[in-house]
Amino acid sequence: MPAVTSGKILVTGANGYIAVWVVKAFLDKGFFVRGTVRSESKAGHLRSLFKDFGDKFEVVVVEDITKDGAFDEAVVGVDAIAHTASPFHFKAVEPEELIVPAVHGTTGILASALKNAPSVKRIIVTSSCAAVLTPSPDPRVFSEEDWNEASIAEVKEKGKDATPIAKYRASKTLAERAAWDFWSKHKSEVGWDLVVINPPFVFGPFLHEADKPENLNESLRDWYETVVKGTKDKDALANLGSSYVDVRDLGLAHALAVTKEEASGNRIIVSAGPYKWQDFVTAAHKYYPNLPAGNTEYDPAKATHYLVYAPEKQQRLLGIKFRTLEETTKDTLDDFKARGWL
Repeated sequence: MPAVTSGKILVTGANGYIAVWVVKAFLDKGFFVRGTVRSESKAGHLRSLFKDFGDKFEVVVVEDITKDGAFDEAVVGVDAIAHTASPFHFKAVEPEELIVPAVHGTTGILASALKNAPSVKRIIVTSSCAAVLTPSPDPRVFSEEDWNEASIAEVKEKGKDATPIAKYRASKTLAERAAWDFWSKHKSEVGWDLVVINPPFVFGPFLHEADKPENLNESLRDWYETVVKGTKDKDALANLGSSYVDVRDLGLAHALAVTKEEASGNRIIVSAGPYKWQDFVTAAHKYYPNLPAGNTEYDPAKATHYLVYAPEKQQRLLGIKFRTLEETTKDTLDDFKARGWL
């Protein structure tokens, strides 16, 4: 299906850490953007942030994404949709606290597009590598062919006693499966195609509203506490890690997934590469020597990475030149310093 190179983009959950950069990426490419937020109180920061774009940016309130027809009005007249709204935290008691809004929010916006948005040509769903990986004691390279069935099984078996991360991973896996199932069922009825973006952990400077580090989103708050405050011990710094992507590159990935025709119908992992926490600590200490040095005995050449993602599909379809770990670290710390957080 043809790519979307102009017009209006709907970005759901527009005040989120990732979503604000998605909005900016589309605005920078000349699109009009309509962002959804849960309440009017969350709209003011976005209007101020993007005021220089004038009438190219607007905010609408969608109070409850789990309600049938929640997005019916928001989708009217848009040419593409980037659905980023989904809960990301590890505080849920019952798995349904995460699963219901993740799944219903996803199928809800697809249903609204089916019913009310004949102008839509492409829908991007922000999934996660949480829907790709299978926890394993052995190193492994995952690709878009992989699905996280293990977390779904754990949640089904243990319910509220499942681990917090399994509840979150299950919510992302079930939501993404629901998106593909919906599209497969209705693709003969709609004029849009589907692209899913799967990032690993997301770090980098932030644009969303946060008045202190404690109010940052989950991933960046963990980064701040680890890198700036030194909350992890030397063993954890050297051995704990995953893969990451800079939030600015992820924002760009969404814009490219809309504007590149060849992205159509694809699930795309967007990962800059693996890390151990000490890699970020080392980079931070280089630029800001007053910050903790962490585990000075750590040798990155000897590190074993367990969650690595194949880059070929992203390179072929999107072609992003990712920021380095050092760039992400320096820019994030410079941002924190400008806010008086260092």
